[in-house]
Amino acid sequence: MGDPKFPRKSYDTPSHPWQGERIKAEVEIVRQFGLKNKTEVWKAQTTLRNFRKQSRELQARLRTGDAQAKIEADALINKCSRIGVLPVTGGTLNDILVLTEADILSRRLQTVVFEKGLATTIKQARQMITHGHVHINGHRVTVPGYIVTRAEEESVGYNDASPFTDEMHPMRISAEQAAANASAKAEAQAKADAEAAAAAKADAEEAGITAQDGEI
Repeated sequence: MGDPKFPRKSYDTPSHPWQGERIKAEVEIVRQFGLKNKTEVWKAQTTLRNFRKQSRELQARLRTGDAQAKIEADALINKCSRIGVLPVTGGTLNDILVLTEADILSRRLQTVVFEKGLATTIKQARQMITHGHVHINGHRVTVPGYIVTRAEEESVGYNDASPFTDEMHPMRISAEQAAANASAKAEAQAKADAEAAAAAKADAEEAGITAQDGEI
């Protein structure tokens, strides 16, 4: 087990410290999700890597007719669905392979608080959480990186003792700003989907697959 005073690292660091494209991508993710540092990106990447590894291994075992693999596959899919990175129903092991670190980071308490309109900025959401202004199911949670499950998401709100419960609080987000945030998120998602579709079409055309083949 090792010495409990010296726990092992729960994440993997990049294999090479100076990779320009990776560094720029990490900086963008840190900015987008209001993270403290790149360590939180690496934690999400490690979680995602573990999910993908399990998915690949289970698919290989399922092809051999392993009955236990079916049970473990259902458990993995249910877990991913429970934390909100897969649909409630219809998720598959292949869906896990196309997840990104953004899917994991979007389930952090900090992101959920911002997207629910409880904070004006993603940075303020982090500060509110660490200062104890946020409750989940009536309990204070002060960890911005806490992964919020689907069952818990509706219960995320202000601490009853927090001054933010006053609608006239000067730091409360307005309805107009909340709507603007939601609109911006929808536009960003639509843009990302369009770029992904364009990339898939380009790959298909490069591979010689045409629309007449029914593949794109």
